[in-house]
Amino acid sequence: MITIDGTVFNVPILTGAQIKADMLFKFAERTGDGNLHSQLIGVYFNYSGLKFGTITDTSLYARLWQKITEPVESHSITLYDETGTYTFSAYFANINSALKRVKDGNTYWEGLTMDVIAVSPARIPA
Repeated sequence: MITIDGTVFNVPILTGAQIKADMLFKFAERTGDGNLHSQLIGVYFNYSGLKFGTITDTSLYARLWQKITEPVESHSITLYDETGTYTFSAYFANINSALKRVKDGNTYWEGLTMDVIAVSPARIPA
């Protein structure tokens, strides 16, 4: 299950997706003595390789596809994390799917994958 902008999409999410804690710095520079001098903006939780299982409901698939390819800067997303679920603002990247078959005028797709990139830090320095 994934929730996007308050809409729950009851679709299977397969295991194997990776959550990454990316550190973003305003600046980071090493001086001649080898020491790092930096200013951390925050830690961003990004998901890569998020893969959905088989979605046989063509209407549900179409609604999900329309939502994740919507031309907006970001979405409110709820996904799984180490404590259960995590809601954050993000955008989708590297969206892929493969045509499985066409039957009775319906198209069936498989292997829907995407990355979810946070727009704001999950954690900031004290």
